[in-house]
Amino acid sequence: MIPVTEFRQFSEQQPAFRVLKPWWDVFTDYLSVAMLMIGVFGCTLQVMQDKIICLPKRVQPAQNHSSVSNVSQAVASNSPLPLPKLSPTNPAPVEMKGLKTDLDLQQYSFINQMCYERALHWYAKYFPYLVLIHTLVFMLCSNFWFKFPGSSSKIEHFISILGKCFDSPWTTRALSEVSGEDSEEKDNRKNNMNRSNTTQSGPEGSLVNSQSLKSIPEKFVVDKSTAGALDKKEGEQAKALFEKVKKFRLHVEEGDILYAMYVRQTVLKVIKFLIIIAYNSALVSKVQFTVDCNVDIQDMTGYKNFSCNHTMAHLFSKLSYCYLCFVSIYGLTCLYTLYWLFYRSLREYSFEYVRQETGIDDIPDVKNDFAFMLHMIDQYDPLYSKRFAVFLSEVSENKLKQLNLNNEWTPDKLRQKLQTNAHNRLELPLIMLSGLPDTVFEITELQSLKLEIIKNVMIPATIAQLDNLQELSLHQCSVKIHSAALSFLKENLKVLSVKFDDMRELPPWMYGLRNLEELYLVGSLSHDISKNVTLESLRDLKSLKILFIKSNVSKIPQAVVDVASHLQKMCIHNDGTKLVMINNLKKMTNLTELELVHCDLERIPHAVFSLLSLQELDLKENNLKSIEEIVSFQHLRKLTVLKLWHNSITYIPEHIKKLTSLERLSFSHNKIEVLPSHLFLCNKIRYLDLSYNDIRFIPPEVGVLQSLQYFSITCNKVESLPDELYFCKKLKTLKIGKNSLSVLSPKIGNLLFLSYLDVKGNHFEILPPELGDCRALKRAGLVVEDTLFETLPSDVREQMKAE
Repeated sequence: MIPVTEFRQFSEQQPAFRVLKPWWDVFTDYLSVAMLMIGVFGCTLQVMQDKIICLPKRVQPAQNHSSVSNVSQAVASNSPLPLPKLSPTNPAPVEMKGLKTDLDLQQYSFINQMCYERALHWYAKYFPYLVLIHTLVFMLCSNFWFKFPGSSSKIEHFISILGKCFDSPWTTRALSEVSGEDSEEKDNRKNNMNRSNTTQSGPEGSLVNSQSLKSIPEKFVVDKSTAGALDKKEGEQAKALFEKVKKFRLHVEEGDILYAMYVRQTVLKVIKFLIIIAYNSALVSKVQFTVDCNVDIQDMTGYKNFSCNHTMAHLFSKLSYCYLCFVSIYGLTCLYTLYWLFYRSLREYSFEYVRQETGIDDIPDVKNDFAFMLHMIDQYDPLYSKRFAVFLSEVSENKLKQLNLNNEWTPDKLRQKLQTNAHNRLELPLIMLSGLPDTVFEITELQSLKLEIIKNVMIPATIAQLDNLQELSLHQCSVKIHSAALSFLKENLKVLSVKFDDMRELPPWMYGLRNLEELYLVGSLSHDISKNVTLESLRDLKSLKILFIKSNVSKIPQAVVDVASHLQKMCIHNDGTKLVMINNLKKMTNLTELELVHCDLERIPHAVFSLLSLQELDLKENNLKSIEEIVSFQHLRKLTVLKLWHNSITYIPEHIKKLTSLERLSFSHNKIEVLPSHLFLCNKIRYLDLSYNDIRFIPPEVGVLQSLQYFSITCNKVESLPDELYFCKKLKTLKIGKNSLSVLSPKIGNLLFLSYLDVKGNHFEILPPELGDCRALKRAGLVVEDTLFETLPSDVREQMKAE
């Protein structure tokens, strides 16, 4: 016989694929095996046994003897021949002989074959082969979507990911963490279960106990051995699984080839079932035990009519009815499958029950082939989809990232990154991490926290452990904050810096920091900032003293004016965007420092002259050409610092002499050619920067500046320095490099406090040895060509090189 295992290749699939075979597919597989056995059994009988046995029919003429006629009649009527009567004269029995046909064995074989081909109905001949073919078609249809390249690749990938997700230690940990129960509650439940077990005895009690255990939600059953901390390898594997699930979901949700393939193969099986039932029911009666055969082979055998016996007709008849029963059950199962396929949309899958059971609320619903495979998985075991859902949750992924982050960034490693920032605070900079490590909040000495290019930052309530935290910097970070953490920041945070590319990165909670003193906003905004950023809430920042905006605003927002009563310093760095509406400055009566940098200003804003408390003004990188309005600064009695650098100013008006309160004045990077002597009537000046201009002559009135400590004329066209410059005996920094000087006066030795001297880039041939009298000047503070330095006496050189 032919073993059934030879047909295994028609239905063979990977063992892992069984999770995508619901009960009806398993049931129809067994039915297919039963039908296959019927076909194989029938085919085996066809091959091993005689198919048909035929005998000729003899027709006697009417004039034959009566005895022959009686014999013929007896043969025709299948009645026994009459026996001769015994008589005393004939006591011996007569020998019985059958009809003589005078046919040999080959002729019988020929007759059998001819009658089998000509007289036997085709259904009776080919029934086992039909059963075999139909069954193979059923088996191919049932497993075609496992073999088709476009679908099998997706299935293999899905099964691979599903198995890893099911076995991942992170799955167990995530489900245990969201159970919402502490150990005490679990112990109470365990005690209650034990008491209920002791009150029930016997087989009935055991049954109730087992049922009650099954009814306990799985989220309450936690394997404590796997719910502990994951090691680094397990964490990395779980992280890789999240990435695989994301990519697989994007790929599979694009189409519905798996759903369409399964529907088509099911429809094909139903059609096949209907065809089989239709023609088998009509033809099963054609399987008969006796068959009349009329073939014209008289010239070869001497006979034309034959009576044949189909030796397997009885068995085939029984097998056909049995086969029809199997096919009917198979077809009804396929009809149920169609009902299941079209009863509800299988292209959408909701994890609502998983969200309710596990408490993970952000598990997304899926669609198309992804949804269909999950529906199939549920028919096998819903536990698979429940554990798989953990890797679709963004919350679960964030928890895993947080766990891996905590393992990577230990407190000791974080302490190694501590540094002192510009505000003289102990700062921890964290750049391009996947999140904010919880271990940060164990560094209680931290004063400033700087987060840069970190997405989805969640500031937890544990930030309250940082008692010394006063400064927070968020550079290109999207931040959410716990309510308890916000309460802590409202009370303790003094400085907040936010650098953003997208306005959505501006934290909405920053407007409620009532004790905030300094706010720095750096990012690209539209020209009308007040319409795009909710700065109206700045009025709630009652303690705000410093506001820094680096953006592209065209006017000062009204929200800034709302904090004008207590604002002391405002800086607007506008990246070249023209600032046209600045009359609101008049309302900032308490402003002491103002920076309007790169605002494309052509004149000094008149609103500035109303700021009577102003002490420092910086108009860097504008388009100032004339500063005649400088005369109005005389009303600003407290103005001590004026920076008009990086502009296009061509001259300094004489009105500058009225600014007698100035202590720091910068005209660097302009186009000034002549210095007015009136400039040096501002005798309180301690810092004067005239570098990078076209100045050729320094007036001797510079000696009036007895408070001068810093003087720079670097990169000008000065050919000589007045001796009066060396009367400024408090001078500490002198920059005269990149000019046309040829001689350095020996009087430079009068500058006893000089600690920095730049003379590089001139035409000096020798340096005066009187430089040795400048006791504070060391080699590191002397910027000069090495060859020129060698012209100094050796003792002077050694003095400067000495520490």
